[in-house]
Amino acid sequence: MANIKSAIKRAKISEERRAQNASQKSEVRTAVKTVEAALNNNDLETAKAAFATAAKKLDKAATKGLIHKNAAARKKSRLAKRLSVQNA
Repeated sequence: MANIKSAIKRAKISEERRAQNASQKSEVRTAVKTVEAALNNNDLETAKAAFATAAKKLDKAATKGLIHKNAAARKKSRLAKRLSVQNA
C-alpha cells in the first residue's frame, strides 16, 4: 500500500471509479440482454421500450469513455436491425 498521502488518495479514487465503471458497464449489458430477451419472446412493444433504454445507456457509456463509440454504435445497429426484422 502507498505511504504518500497523494498516492493513497489516488488509490482510493481509482477504486471508487473502478467500482462505478463496473456498475455502469453491467447496466449496459443488462439493458442489451433485456432487448434480446424481448426479441426472442416476440414481444415487440417491450423490445421497443427496452431498445430506447439500451440505446440511451450505450450512448452515455460511449460519451463517458466507458466503451468505444464505435462499439456502442455497432451494438445499437445490431439491435435495431433485429428489431426491424422482427417488426416486418
